[in-house]
This record gives sequence, C-alpha cells and structure tokens, in this order.
Amino acid sequence: MSHSTLPPAAGAPAATRTGGPASTVAVAVGFAALCLSYMLNAMDRQVFYPLLPQIREEYGFSLDQTGLLATGFTLGIALTGVPAGYLLDRLSRKLIVVVSVVVYSLGTLAIPLATGFGDMAVYRLISGVGEGVQATAIYAIVGAYFFHRRAVAAGFIGVAFGLGVFLGPILGQQLALAVDSWRAPFIVFGVAGLVMAVVLLVTVPKAMSEALAGRGGTADTADYTHVPASPYNRGTLGMGLASAISGLVFYGFLGLYPTFLREELGLAPAQAAWAASLVGFGAMMALPVGWLADRYDQRMLLAVGFVGSSLTGLAIYRFAEGASAQYVLAFLMGAFASGVLFTNCTTGMQRAVRPEHVGRGAGLFMFTYYVAAAVSGLLFARLVSAFDWSGAGLVQVTLLPILGLAALALVDVRRMVLPPRR
Repeated sequence: MSHSTLPPAAGAPAATRTGGPASTVAVAVGFAALCLSYMLNAMDRQVFYPLLPQIREEYGFSLDQTGLLATGFTLGIALTGVPAGYLLDRLSRKLIVVVSVVVYSLGTLAIPLATGFGDMAVYRLISGVGEGVQATAIYAIVGAYFFHRRAVAAGFIGVAFGLGVFLGPILGQQLALAVDSWRAPFIVFGVAGLVMAVVLLVTVPKAMSEALAGRGGTADTADYTHVPASPYNRGTLGMGLASAISGLVFYGFLGLYPTFLREELGLAPAQAAWAASLVGFGAMMALPVGWLADRYDQRMLLAVGFVGSSLTGLAIYRFAEGASAQYVLAFLMGAFASGVLFTNCTTGMQRAVRPEHVGRGAGLFMFTYYVAAAVSGLLFARLVSAFDWSGAGLVQVTLLPILGLAALALVDVRRMVLPPRR
C-alpha cells in the first residue's frame, strides 16, 4: 500500500508528536498490522455467537441470559469509548493499542474457565473493554494519519473486520468440532491475541500512530473555524443518534441470529455458522463504501444503509425460511448494517469535530454505538418472548432504522470537515 492510495493530509508527510515522517514501507507494514489486529478482534468477538447454543445447553442459560451474554460485552466497548478518546489525544496511541489487545485476549482466555452466568459476563465485559479501546485507538490513528482520506482508510479497516466476522464462526466451529469442546476456540484466539500484541509493538511506527490530525504541513492550511469548537455539538448529536440506532439494529440481529437459525428455522450448526460468516463477507463492502464516503454526502449513504437494513431484516424474519435465502440475506445485512452504516457513522463522527479532537470523535462514536449494542441482545430476547421471532425482527430490525433517517436531519455537512473536492 502506498501513499498514493491513502495519502496523509492530502499527500504531505504527517506531522507527529514524536518525530519525522515514516517511510512508505513502514507505514504499509504498520497499517497491515493494525488491519490484522482488528481482523483478530472481529474473529474473537464473532466466535461466541455460533457457540452460544452449546454454551446455553451446558450452563442452562435462559434466552434473556443468552442475549445479554451475546451483546453485553459491548458495554465494555461503550464505557471505554469517551475516556479512551480523551487519552488518545494526549498519550501514545501505539501503547494504548498494544495494551488493549492484551486486555481483551486475557478476557477471552478466561471465558472457558467460567462457572456460571456471572463470571462469564464479567469475562465478556473485560474482552469488550479491550476491544473497545483497541477499536477507538485504531480509528483515531487512521483518522489522524490519513486525514483527508479517512473514509477509504476506514474502509480497509472495515474489510479486515468483515474478514474476521467471516472467518471467526467457521474456524471456531471447526475447532470446537475437532476437539469436541466449545472452549477450544477461545483458548486459540486468546493466545493469538497475545502474539498480535507483540507484532503491533514491533511493526507500527510511532510516526504513523502519533500523527497530528490535519497538521501535516503546507498541504493542510485550511481554516476549521466553520466546525464547532466543542466536540459536543449538533453534528455529533445527530451522528450519535444514528450510531446508537445502528448499534441496536446490527447487534440485535447479530447476537441471536445463529440461535434464530437453529431453534426457529431448524438449520444445522454448520449452516448457521456459514450464514453468520456471510454477514462478515457483506461487511467487506466497507471498502467501496469508504471510497464513496470520501466523495459524496455521507447522509445519503447512511440513508441507503438504514433503508437497506430495514428491508433486509423484514425478509430475514418474515419471509425467508431456507438456508440459501438466509445466506443471501445475511450477506446483505452485513453490507448495509456494517459496510454502510458502521463505516459512515464512525468517519462521520470524526468529521463533525475539529482535527485536534479526532480522538474524542472516535470515542464518541464508540460510546453511542456500543451503549446501544450492549442492550440490543437483551432487548431482542425480550421482544422474542413478547412477540415471537418475526415480531421481534419487525420491531428492532425493520422499524427501528426508520428513526435513523430522522436523526440525519440534525447533521449539517457545512459544519463538518470535508475532504477536498477532486
């Protein structure tokens, strides 16, 4: 990958808090390591969902407990978003990334040791804390170094996430079957995370991780006074509401989707795992979506994401009963809810703040998106109890995205940091 693909500050070497610019090769290697670490992050969190039926059977968890375990870990991501964003504007982003990977890996390694719902929920929360800080740091690094091309850079991160979502259920199911234990995947992924922390420590150049957003030299002398001085403004409010609705929709769907496929539609474990994986394949659409987001009004892209998620959810829970149809729809849900909504919410939030607040912009996204995601599984489980699966899907996955369209009315692109027109 070269600077011609993802140029920092529109082609100028990025100023940093620690020294001069990094070489193209060093940036390429460092960026690849960040992408790989985020792919492992996605694999780590995604492996839990297809194994939930086995975990539920062994421990005797209720559907409410299962839903809370499925998405409750995102509370850890949410709680760390704002403080992590604050620290990222002041401390070494590289060190924060490395420590966060160690934390979530230790949480993952502890899950097989759980004796019941309480301690398993704590271990999931610890994993969420580490994953949330890592994600906030990675998006802050990308947003600062690839300042005017941050959406397409975030698209590469989105592809890595999608690949992890795609591979996690498949590899996790194969590992569990190979040793006849659902615990094996958590041990393997936890150890892999500790190794990845060392890789990040060695490969990510500080000149990249500590870049000062928008201050890369004469190529970026723009006046940002049109952007509100406070990171807490109307634009971040609108993007925050859109992010919260996105989190409720995507994680409400994601957390119990394999359970729905197995218990309601009667699909085999391998079919449910394959469908869950195809969600990740759809999430890889983040790359072309990121390219579009650097060129067109992100509000329009978000509107497409909300409408697409709504119609796809309607088909999943109301009409599609066969495995083949679910495979196609799982791909579409990943494309709309992750590839479109996640990519545009996270970069849109950063564009709603001034360059010196890029870390807090990333943190605000993590907070709003994942607070909603944390309760989405429990909410969906309660809706299933009240209305059955089709009714729950109608309320949370089909009707809720319509509110996201209303949130976009608060966002004024004239008060945002926009990439230069080409």
